[in-house]
Amino acid sequence: MSHHDKLCLMKNQNLKQTLEKLNKEYGSPLNINIIHEHKLSSPERLAIFITQRVGTMGFFFIIFTWTFLWLSWNIFAPRQVRFDPYPAFVLWLFISNLIQLHLMPLIMIGQNLQGRHAEIRAQHDYEVNTKAEKEIELILLHLTQQQKLILEILKKIKKLDTARKN
Repeated sequence: MSHHDKLCLMKNQNLKQTLEKLNKEYGSPLNINIIHEHKLSSPERLAIFITQRVGTMGFFFIIFTWTFLWLSWNIFAPRQVRFDPYPAFVLWLFISNLIQLHLMPLIMIGQNLQGRHAEIRAQHDYEVNTKAEKEIELILLHLTQQQKLILEILKKIKKLDTARKN
């Protein structure tokens, strides 16, 4: 084995060691979404569930339809069947306020949990990107080494061709 071959073998071993070191330092990528979901308590899951449902057009249309029907009934129905007299709509206001009082804290809790989850995902993305950057650097070093070896081989081939022609 030539001196050059020994150097190449040592460089390949160094590359393997560097790759193993990267894998030890950063480990395999984890699914942060699943980990975060398993850490949530039942009330936190409920808050996220409600936050995700209340923030939809479907929920808006339900509330809009309920309000429209309620107000229309109590304005246009015969007086003897109206249960929440116009113009005060006291019962409707009371129920609407109860819904708001219960939904607002749940939505805020859900948004805080979603924000925390976003921060965890961002940190995980940073770690994955850092590992990818190190791996890319390693690949570039390896490619540079291969390019040097190919150039050396080409020089040797040219020398052999020149020697054969002479």
